[in-house]
Amino acid sequence: MIKKRIIPCLDVRDGKVVKGINFVGLKEVGDPVELAERYYRQSADELVFLDITATHEHRDTMVHIVEKVAEKIFMPFTVGGGIRTTEDIRRILRAGADKVSLNSAAVRNPDILNEGASMFGDQCIVLAVDGRMRSDGSGWNVVINGGRIDTGLDAVEWIREGVSRGAGEILLTSMDADGTKQGFDIPFLKAVRQAVNVPVIASGGCGSLEHFREVFAEDAADAALAASLFHYNELTVTDVKEYLQKEGIPVRL
Repeated sequence: MIKKRIIPCLDVRDGKVVKGINFVGLKEVGDPVELAERYYRQSADELVFLDITATHEHRDTMVHIVEKVAEKIFMPFTVGGGIRTTEDIRRILRAGADKVSLNSAAVRNPDILNEGASMFGDQCIVLAVDGRMRSDGSGWNVVINGGRIDTGLDAVEWIREGVSRGAGEILLTSMDADGTKQGFDIPFLKAVRQAVNVPVIASGGCGSLEHFREVFAEDAADAALAASLFHYNELTVTDVKEYLQKEGIPVRL
């Protein structure tokens, strides 16, 4: 049976890890290199590093910090934020990342998915989608620039297109759930799971051990990402994995 993955996320701004609610009210919570080392020691399956203001500020990802993190960890490492071209992808992979996460840039230029997958392999290309439920409840729209712009794109249809263009994995963040600690957005995740046949990482809303169990028991995701819970030492990755194993969810201990 395929093991479920637990993935801490470092949202980085101005060289520091930050966290907020629904992408606003950001507070500094630590140093990215120190936190990355901590999660590696706790046997995290992967690490995601998102330079959350690079796109909005029209600048490149902080490569020097990516390099420092990559020196300290020995697990799959995904980096996103400010990646706009295949040359950006190359630079981030050379800095030590195993995968790149494409979000706003892919919406603006979908061909980067085709080009990136062709040049580096689809296993390197993660399509990150931030989605928010439409006001009429009929589905979810893609939002970009850290939640600042509603594109009007249907999230599930966009993900379907992204996979057809070469995305090898989906990082799905529910803007409605993000930072609330009320649980993952199961309906949103299931809608995406049913639409594509690549791994889906659940992001946004995790607040307890039960939320991890629920997202896997519902078969809504292949991996679960969390930030606040781990940053504030409310739970460790080890805690989560030991709990899931007791609940019959297959994980790597």
